[in-house]
Amino acid sequence: MNKNVIISVKGNQQYVDDKNSIELVTQGKYYKKGDHYFITYKETEITGMEGTTTTLKIGDGKITLMRFGQNNSQLIFEKGQKHLCYYETEYGSFTVGVFSNDVNINLDDYGGEIAVDYSLEIDHAKAGENDFYLQIREANLTNDQFSRDSEKPN
Repeated sequence: MNKNVIISVKGNQQYVDDKNSIELVTQGKYYKKGDHYFITYKETEITGMEGTTTTLKIGDGKITLMRFGQNNSQLIFEKGQKHLCYYETEYGSFTVGVFSNDVNINLDDYGGEIAVDYSLEIDHAKAGENDFYLQIREANLTNDQFSRDSEKPN
């Protein structure tokens, strides 16, 4: 399985008095290797990470988000778990703690959705509350077809 897909991403970041939201709809690839699904897409100027490719590896209740290019990072999301992860910015590299409050994965060979709610820590101090929602659908399906297909019982 290797499909061209439309990916919709909605994300929220909240720091002390600062809240940012972003929405992105882009084309990407969706494929399966072994027991894991992979989603790959190119970041745009809208996300502030133009020149970066994002890949999500999804399986076993865990999501690994990897970014390569202008910005490099690897974040691991697993419900109820804290992972120390690598994060690189234009100002330098550092390690962050990622605690996943909730990780919901609803994927099959046709697409689906994932939702993650997590906290970030830098030097053991809370640095923000974040969440993102990602929907994947085959590029050749219309929104109406996707809605009907996603309502079918498993």
